[in-house]
Amino acid sequence: MLTIPEITGLDSYIALIRIPPELTVPLTDRVRRIIDTAAFRRLAKITQVGLVSLVYPAARHTRFEHSLGVYRLALLFLKRLAHISRFAGIIDRHSAEMFIVTALLHDIGHFPYCHLIEDIRIPGIPGHEELAARYILNGEIADILRKDWHTEPGEVVELLTAPANLLSSILSGPIDIDKLDYLFRDSLHTGVPYGRNLDQERLIGSLCVNEAGNGLAITEKGKTAAELMIFARYVMFSEVYWHHSVRSATAMLQRLFAELYQQGKIDIDRFFVSAEEEAVSLLRRTAQGTPLEKLAEGLFGAKRVLYKRTAQFSILEEPQRYYELAGKPYPYLCAEADKLSAKSGEAFSVLIDAPPVQKEIEIKIDVYFPKRNCYVPLENISPVIRAMAKDQFDDYAKRVRIFRG
Repeated sequence: MLTIPEITGLDSYIALIRIPPELTVPLTDRVRRIIDTAAFRRLAKITQVGLVSLVYPAARHTRFEHSLGVYRLALLFLKRLAHISRFAGIIDRHSAEMFIVTALLHDIGHFPYCHLIEDIRIPGIPGHEELAARYILNGEIADILRKDWHTEPGEVVELLTAPANLLSSILSGPIDIDKLDYLFRDSLHTGVPYGRNLDQERLIGSLCVNEAGNGLAITEKGKTAAELMIFARYVMFSEVYWHHSVRSATAMLQRLFAELYQQGKIDIDRFFVSAEEEAVSLLRRTAQGTPLEKLAEGLFGAKRVLYKRTAQFSILEEPQRYYELAGKPYPYLCAEADKLSAKSGEAFSVLIDAPPVQKEIEIKIDVYFPKRNCYVPLENISPVIRAMAKDQFDDYAKRVRIFRG
């Protein structure tokens, strides 16, 4: 496995690309051919954290940069795990190469403001995994996968959407390459320190295979690094992704998109393949001259005009009101907001933002003690993680808010 050219490239420095902060990403010819496709280049025109830049102005980094960061971490994970006999006995060279290219392509189906739109679960709007399949199964990328990687495109799609197994858990699990990159990268570009307060090198060095062989575990040496990563994620949600002004912008965009879509005014197929600038132009043009224009221009016009927070509820602040709205379907939130808007006589003057129906992934990772040859859940030996596992992540990192414009 260590002779895979991309892994060898970590140390050879023969062909590489640089991404912040001073990281070298190895490029082979077959990787270069993928990132030069039109589908992948499109990611360079879609920002990673979307509307966060309205509050943290330097957060303009892209899905392209993030994808390269995740690909680099995939190589580092494989380099570490290749020395573990249990991993090497499960994952052969073909599987490792398929994992590498899947990591590179993991965000290929993302469209502008993807997660914000997916959170409101509008019927008829496909998820980014379904859209990824459209890019991977046919066209340029499919041809490259077969010719350069000796991999069927369907294998990549299957890994992206697979239920928990060893490789899929490295892509999306309690400790995965996606989280490790976006926490660090989002922290770097927003200018806040929280996502960088973790020891990636120590965490990667502690990786091993769990007892069942279907996911990752860490050795006891990685306990503190894992705690820091999980806590960093909580704080980034609390202080960045769910910052009240970021969520005001989010509520505005979600209502704008939902209304235009339900009125049949958005060309969805075009929106999904658009770069961010084109998608914004489409939203502004379509909303012009309608009651929704206030939302579109407040977000994307010459002057930023975000709705103001007038109330906030959490399990610590008016818990009864919190549970009345948290986790409720989006149409219900819209209906409640419209009742308040009707009192002011202006459509869409009130918006309600609440934690979505789908909750964050639970914290479940085992710690391996080699001397005793046993695995223990991290929450059993960590008071920090035990508290976060017991008290739902969403209830503390996310709040219900009412905005008026």
